[in-house]
Amino acid sequence: MALDQSGKTATLYRMVMPDHLCPYGLKSKDLLERHGFTVEDHHLKTRDETEAFKREYDVDTTPQIFVGDERIGGYDDLREHFGQEVKDEGETSYQPVIAVFSVAFLMALAVSWYAFGTLLSIRAFEWFIAISMCLLAVQKLQDVESFSTMFLNYDLLARRWVRYGYVYPFGEALAGILMIAGALIWVAAPVALFIGTVGAVSVFKAVYIDKRELKCACVGGSSNVPLGFVSLSENLMMIAMAIWMPIRMYWLG
Repeated sequence: MALDQSGKTATLYRMVMPDHLCPYGLKSKDLLERHGFTVEDHHLKTRDETEAFKREYDVDTTPQIFVGDERIGGYDDLREHFGQEVKDEGETSYQPVIAVFSVAFLMALAVSWYAFGTLLSIRAFEWFIAISMCLLAVQKLQDVESFSTMFLNYDLLARRWVRYGYVYPFGEALAGILMIAGALIWVAAPVALFIGTVGAVSVFKAVYIDKRELKCACVGGSSNVPLGFVSLSENLMMIAMAIWMPIRMYWLG
């Protein structure tokens, strides 16, 4: 059922207290105004006032939006009525990975432009992968405990040696940082080759042989990214860098 926008007036009840300003109330007000509504903004200034409002209208949460005599509901309900997407809790998404790789790519181009005066260079490609590794490691290092727990669902080595799940993000970060600097490649390459190979084999087995539907720990333990092609690509990129960097530095010059 679409919103009745003929009057372009909506009534909003939201919590506005000295110690709490409801963010979804502010989002609701902004969304209504962006759709041309004049908002009658009612502030619930105390916990008691809020609880009384919930009892009166038989609702569990605030904010609450009304258009005429029709109660629309909360912020997510308002988004649905305006035809906007509302993600279900726990819904899988590639957005975190897209964000990491996009930012890494732009950073690599920026550094290449600064260093060489051109966007397209071999080092730009190397920096893209190395920066991606660092950004992915940061996601894992935010909560190593959660990452290591999710990692155990599919990584073959971590299942045999649980502590590997705690070591992995540090190894990924170390290899990425050294590859950005082009330093100590004799350390970075073996680390990247090892964790990339183990990861690739583990992901391939879990997804393509065992046909398991799992969430990937690649962007941290709270990730809703599905385990599959993206996860395999992360590991294959590390393997490629581990092979390429020594060749370029020690044999090609």
